[in-house]
Amino acid sequence: MQMQNLLKFKHKIRLKKSQLLLLGSLLIFIGIVSLSFNYFLILREAVFSDMKIAMMDEEVEAVAENIPITETVNNENANANNNNYVIDYSKYLGVLEIPRIGLKRGFYGVGSRYNNIQYNVTMVNGTSLPDQVNGNTILMAHSGDAYISFFAYLYKLEIGNIAYITYHGNQYTYQLVNRYDVPKIGVISIKRDYNKTCLTLITCTKDNDSLQTVYIFEQV
Repeated sequence: MQMQNLLKFKHKIRLKKSQLLLLGSLLIFIGIVSLSFNYFLILREAVFSDMKIAMMDEEVEAVAENIPITETVNNENANANNNNYVIDYSKYLGVLEIPRIGLKRGFYGVGSRYNNIQYNVTMVNGTSLPDQVNGNTILMAHSGDAYISFFAYLYKLEIGNIAYITYHGNQYTYQLVNRYDVPKIGVISIKRDYNKTCLTLITCTKDNDSLQTVYIFEQV
């Protein structure tokens, strides 16, 4: 009887080990599929973005005269349209490029339905266009590991790094002069020199769910 019980116990142990091995293999398989799918989405977004950038021309319509500069950004309403924009939805309004982190991504104007942080780098309501003297072009995007995390590597930037915006066939050059963290409460105060033409980038702070990081660039 003791021998039978021992054999049953060993059989249960082997069965449990087999079940754990099967479960572990299944989890590994799911992880690999998830990572592969996310990589595919990232690759697809990069290809689509490059295609759109390649098709850009100088005929994108944008009426943006006397746009008021809103230096307090309400990022809960970042996709609202209170400005007089007329956008060709098939083309980017401009392209943001930061060589230091290998970022090159087009963005749409405030009036475009594609100007949505769930899909693209987003131009914030009230922002200036790059050719407005002493204005401030404010762009937002997600960070993290998802395929829409276009600002995932902003945290690697250092003071002095360069960013470019291509708009209406002209390239504007900016230099990073300041970065700071703010609480994620829906409203962000922009600290910049109002006598300079600026570019402001906003994204979630790396490894901190309660903060956002603001990157201030000045045109050079």
